[in-house]
Amino acid sequence: MSSTRETFSSGFGLLMTMIGVAVGLGNVWRFPYMVGKFGGTAFVLFYLAAVFVIGIPILMTEWTLGRYTRRGPLGAFEKGNFPGGKYVGGFLFIIVFFATAYYGNTIGWVGYYGISQIVDIFGGNINPEAILPPDQGFNSTSFFLQLIMTGTVILTAGVILLKGLKKGIEKASKFIIPTLFTILIILIIRAVTLPGAGEGLKWYIGGFNFKNLTGPVMATALGHAVFSLSLGGTFMVVYGSYLEKSASIPGNAIFTGLGDLFAGLLAGFAIFPAVFAFGLEPGSGPGLIFATLPKTFSMMPAGQIFAFLFFLGLFGAAVLSVVAAYEVIVVGITDNSKMKRKQAVWLVCTIVFLLSIPSMINLKIFVPWDLFFGSGMQTLGAFLAVITCVWCIKKSEALKELARGSKKPFPIFLYWWMRIVIPIAILFVGLNWLLEKL
Repeated sequence: MSSTRETFSSGFGLLMTMIGVAVGLGNVWRFPYMVGKFGGTAFVLFYLAAVFVIGIPILMTEWTLGRYTRRGPLGAFEKGNFPGGKYVGGFLFIIVFFATAYYGNTIGWVGYYGISQIVDIFGGNINPEAILPPDQGFNSTSFFLQLIMTGTVILTAGVILLKGLKKGIEKASKFIIPTLFTILIILIIRAVTLPGAGEGLKWYIGGFNFKNLTGPVMATALGHAVFSLSLGGTFMVVYGSYLEKSASIPGNAIFTGLGDLFAGLLAGFAIFPAVFAFGLEPGSGPGLIFATLPKTFSMMPAGQIFAFLFFLGLFGAAVLSVVAAYEVIVVGITDNSKMKRKQAVWLVCTIVFLLSIPSMINLKIFVPWDLFFGSGMQTLGAFLAVITCVWCIKKSEALKELARGSKKPFPIFLYWWMRIVIPIAILFVGLNWLLEKL
């Protein structure tokens, strides 16, 4: 399998793809509402630290596990000598199905907001909030719109997957990610010049108070670092299996972490000044960007065009991250059966669409689904990947794989940091999640 494994065509394509996988909706959609719910500046600062000292080292271990074994989770844990690795990989493989299902619904919301902007440009008028699920109960309009948009998301991801790594995933990433960052910067310029925006900036990055740095805030920030980098023993393990032997894992992990981090910070600068300028509630939850950004765009020259470009770029970045999830499943099927890639892609798309239906009903279903599959299970998967890489694979083999593509040996202190500190940090996140949610 390793001799026929497709790899990235260029360093730029690799970085854009990895950043696309990591960014998705995790930082542009999820990060701002997490900041709003969990302490403002305290959350932001601890999250910054968490990405560097926890998130990026975990990313290195997942890529190492993938490149060393040349397999996705179905195979990587077994070849990495984790006890019961075959079953661990199978469990994480199933989790990806459920995580991908609800996430596709959210991407559909973004796509519908983009469509509403096109309609506005041509003089029409549709209510973009009509697609958002109710807090409870059932809304037929929302449900029907989500069915259509989620189906569109899945179909788009399927088409990209059929083209493979270089012609599909990598090519799309090179266009989408620079576009999204460009629009975010334009949006920030407008947001910070709104009357009253200064209060939002102060709340976002200038209001640190040690009292706000509670255990739940720290655990949530660590958990979001895992979520936003798409860690979890699945996505990044598969993409690690596509890395050339000459690619530097530490170097690319740092750049990917920085790209992911900047996406979240930029989203916060675009949103929180506007939240305070418009008198909105920063802790309003998953719908925060959908309540805030349309108001900001409406006050910009050619705002409808920029709104369309933003939601298009965000939709594209989100599709790239969901493509990574599908790739985990597709690779798992093709690596372990005689099924062709085309057949596997359409099988995965069909199953994911069916699983996406329950979380369309209302937020009472959606939010726990997000917390369970998006936070809890990803954290567990990341823990298992770290243990496999630095405890189950021979030390000499792991260090050799971590150092490939670099002129210097991998720092031994960082290896021991991965062995001792990171598992403890992940267990802290998991314990907090169990106490808070279960």
